[in-house]
Amino acid sequence: MPVFSPEKILELVINHPIVPVFYHPDADHAQAIVQACYDGGLRVFEFTNRGDKALSVFTQLASYVRANCPEMALGIGTILTADDAKKFIAAGADFVVQPVTTPTVGDVCRVQGVPWMPAGSTLNEIYQATLLGANLVKVFPGNVVGPGFIKAIKGPMPSLKLMVTGGVEPTSESLNAWFKAGVTAVGIGSQLFSGDSSDPAALRDRVASLVQIVNPFIPKPA
Repeated sequence: MPVFSPEKILELVINHPIVPVFYHPDADHAQAIVQACYDGGLRVFEFTNRGDKALSVFTQLASYVRANCPEMALGIGTILTADDAKKFIAAGADFVVQPVTTPTVGDVCRVQGVPWMPAGSTLNEIYQATLLGANLVKVFPGNVVGPGFIKAIKGPMPSLKLMVTGGVEPTSESLNAWFKAGVTAVGIGSQLFSGDSSDPAALRDRVASLVQIVNPFIPKPA
C-alpha cells in the first residue's frame, strides 16, 4: 500500500519543486545525501536506476526514509520496463519517473496506485503522456529544449504540469529562468552534488538557499 496518495505526491512536488536526481552505489552515502536534502527543506527525491546496485541500495534507502524522513516522497527514476517498475514499487518507490514514455510502465503504476511521471521533449509527446494518465510530465533533456520551449507550449496548454530535468543548474539565474517560463518543478542531478556539496552539511545549506530562490514561485493558498 503506497505511503502517499497520488494527489499528495503532486501536492508535494508543487510545494517543494526542487527534485534531486541522484544515484550512488553506497547505501550509507545515499542515506546521508537524502537526509541532507530533507534537512535543507526538500520533500521529493528521485533515486535513479543507473547501476547494478540500484535495487539493493534503493531498498535500504526506502526503509531509511520511512524511519527518518517521514514527509519525504522517494521515487525511482530511469525506469524503462514494466518489470523494473514492479520491482522498485515493491521495494517502496512512492513514484516512478521515466526518461521516455512506456505505456506498460504507466499501466503498472496505475494498478499499484503509484504516480507515473513519463517524459517527452515535444508537445505531442507531452500531450500523449497526459492522455495515458500522467498528471505530471517530465521534460527531458531540458538543456536541449530550453525555457523558451516551456513558455511556448504553456501558451496553448496552460494547465500542463511539467518537471524539467537535464541542464537545470543550481543557481538563481537558472532556476528563475525555468520557473518564470512556467515549469511546475525541476529535477537537478550531478551539479547539485558537485564540489563542496558532496559533503552532507554543505549540501544541506546549499539546498536551503535554493529553496528560498524558488519560494516566490510556489502557489500560495487562496
